[in-house]
Amino acid sequence: MRDFSDVKRIVIKIGTSTISTARGLNTEFMRQLASQIHKLLQDDKQVVIVTSGAIGMGAAQLGMNERVTGIRMRQACAAIGQPLLMQEYRKVFLKHKIITAQVLLTADVLSNRKTYLNLRNALESLLELGTVPILNENDSVSTEEIGSAFGDNDRLSAFVASKIDADALIMLSDIDALYDKDPRQFRDAEPIPIVAEITGKIEKAAGSHGSTHARGGMKTKIQAARITSQAGCRMILASGNHKNVITEILQGKDIGTVFLSKRRLGQRVRWIINSTPAGTIRIDHGALRAIRNNKSLLPSGIQKVEGEFKRDAVVMINDVAKAVAAFSSAELRLVAGKHSGEIEKILGAGRGKVVAIPENIIFLDD
Repeated sequence: MRDFSDVKRIVIKIGTSTISTARGLNTEFMRQLASQIHKLLQDDKQVVIVTSGAIGMGAAQLGMNERVTGIRMRQACAAIGQPLLMQEYRKVFLKHKIITAQVLLTADVLSNRKTYLNLRNALESLLELGTVPILNENDSVSTEEIGSAFGDNDRLSAFVASKIDADALIMLSDIDALYDKDPRQFRDAEPIPIVAEITGKIEKAAGSHGSTHARGGMKTKIQAARITSQAGCRMILASGNHKNVITEILQGKDIGTVFLSKRRLGQRVRWIINSTPAGTIRIDHGALRAIRNNKSLLPSGIQKVEGEFKRDAVVMINDVAKAVAAFSSAELRLVAGKHSGEIEKILGAGRGKVVAIPENIIFLDD
């Protein structure tokens, strides 16, 4: 379970509390990080970093010590801090003659099939060139109101690990492991070394608070573990303050908590499951029964369409499934409740007769 000898591709997520100190950037950690990754590259491993810290660095530059709240202020701090953060990464890695690459993401990049494939191809090229891609959420343009924000880099790192078929996600933060209860409240709390499956008991053990400039807590790390599990990728949660933590984890030492993986689902299935739905299609009981029996979703079973979305968008179906819709929301409202044979008369010639085929419908309770 802690044998990582076969690991080839690794995503390392670095939390705000790991990369930052009260006085600014944790330069000693960054030097250690570059040294450990240099050794991994020499062993023909591939490494992608998902980093936090831009908002914290921007806040420090502005002399702000309190938690940054409000979307506009977080955007401003991110815009100030991001180039400073990348400058520091570039500096420590160049000492080992390692080239770094900056990639900024918003959630809609991963939800759109075309941009998702473009991202995957770009990362593959960067890894083949022997560089270390450094990813972060584009906080200066992401807003929760328009649904373009991941909300935290824990889930972002899991999405990235899933998209590039990583073998392991190493998540470094001020949390050294998952405990059976909150160690801040209970002195007898015990670390859980291995999590084979995320059960209700595991979720109950998860806390919810992040540090000053961070947004992720233990609950977001559990969500991340669910995503990596579906991708056949193990996730390791450990303290970034542990010296040479990456090297020792990959050596199989008993550090942190390892979340085991399930059978790897196909890339398209994972893309559908992990995409943010653009809207919801409400269908009747007959249509729901049909798609559960591996039948296509037909327009006759549609009762209501919620939200505005384009053709080929990922949408919810009755809050129990996700699907790729073959029609836009405007088109679906025109054909809802109609027989398939009427579609051409309403929408014109050459249009298909089904809303979603079985291969593009994924039930979330499976």
